[in-house]
Amino acid sequence: MADTALGEEPAPAAPGKPADTGPRRRWWRRWPDWSGRLVVLWSLAYGLAGLYWALGGDGYPFARTIEDRSSSSILEPSSASVVAPVMAAFGAAGVLAGMLMVRGRCAGRARTALLAFGWTAGVALTFLVPDYSLLGLLVFSPALLVFVFTGVPGPQELGDILYWHRINLIIVFFGGLLWLATTVAYQRRTGGSCVHCGRGERAAAGWTDPAAALRWGRWAVRVAVLSTLPYDITRIAWYFGWPLGITRAFLKDMQDTPHMLDMGLALGVVSTLGSLLMHGLVGHWGEVWPRWVWFKRGRPVHPATAVVPASIVAVVLVPAGLMAARDYDAGMWGTLGPAVFWAVWGAALGVATYGYHLRRRGRCRYCGRG
Repeated sequence: MADTALGEEPAPAAPGKPADTGPRRRWWRRWPDWSGRLVVLWSLAYGLAGLYWALGGDGYPFARTIEDRSSSSILEPSSASVVAPVMAAFGAAGVLAGMLMVRGRCAGRARTALLAFGWTAGVALTFLVPDYSLLGLLVFSPALLVFVFTGVPGPQELGDILYWHRINLIIVFFGGLLWLATTVAYQRRTGGSCVHCGRGERAAAGWTDPAAALRWGRWAVRVAVLSTLPYDITRIAWYFGWPLGITRAFLKDMQDTPHMLDMGLALGVVSTLGSLLMHGLVGHWGEVWPRWVWFKRGRPVHPATAVVPASIVAVVLVPAGLMAARDYDAGMWGTLGPAVFWAVWGAALGVATYGYHLRRRGRCRYCGRG
C-alpha cells in the first residue's frame, strides 16, 4: 500500500476527494514511519543500558531500594546479574527486529516470528512490567502541575514523586507503546492492508460494521461501568466510617492521617464520573455536543476528542490492575481487591473505544476505502 510517510507517492484518493499530500500531513499521522524508527532507537538505548548494568554499572532500576523509592513492578526486586543480560539481549534482538519491520522485509515464517516478537514485547512492556505509577501520575497530574510551579503542598521535592525506579517504568511503558504501534504498522504493511486504517482489498468482517460495533460497544461499556463499582463503594464506605474490606485499626490510621479519607472519596467520585463519561462512547452525545456544553452544543464531536483520552485511560488502567492482582491480600481485600478490576475496566474501555472508532472513522484519507 502506497504511503507518503514512507517516501512514496500518496495513495489515490476516492472519487471527488483530493489526495492527502505531504504538506498537509501532521506528525501524528506519520506514526507508521516514526514509530518504527523510534523503537529501534529505544531498543538500542535500553539494550546498551542493560549491558552497562550487567557489567556492574550503577543505577540498575529493579534493584531493592528503600520503601519510599521502590516500585511494584513485576521485576522488582531482582538481581542485575540475572535480569540485565536479558535486557541487553532483548535490546539487541529489538534493534534487528525493528529494522526488519521498518524495511518491511520477511515473509512466511520469518514474518510470523517478527510479529510474535513485536506483540510479545509490546504487551509485556506496556502491561506486565509497569505498575500503578502511570495511573497515579495521570490522576494526580493537576495537583502535580500546581506542585511543580508553586511548591505547594508540602516540603517534599519533585524527586520524591519522580524517582529513578518510577521513571524507568515510564520509559519501559512508552517503549511498549512503540512496539505495539510498530507491530501494527508492519502487520498491515506486509499483509496488504492500508497501514493507516487497516482496511484491505477484501470486504471487512461483519463485526466491524457500525451497527455491530455499537452493539458490542454497549456491552463493553456495561462491563467497564460495573468494574468501577467495587473501588467506588469501598472508598465511600471508608469515608463514612465503615471498615469495608479492612481492619478497624487500619481505618483508624486513615482517619488520623489528614485528608487521607478525603482523597479516597475524591478518587471514588472521579471514578464514578469516568464511568458516566464512558456512556458517550455509545450515546448520541458522544457524536454531537449536547446542550449542556453550551460553547459547543449542536456541533459534531471530533472522534479524537473521545478516542485519545479514553485510549490513554484504558492503557494505564490495565498494568495498575495487574499489579493489584499480584499484590492482593485476602485479609485486607478492600485495599487492593477493588483495584484488580481496573484491568477489566481498562480492557472493556479499550474495546468500547475501538467500537467508537469503527463507527466514526469514515473514509480513509490515504487509501480511499470506507
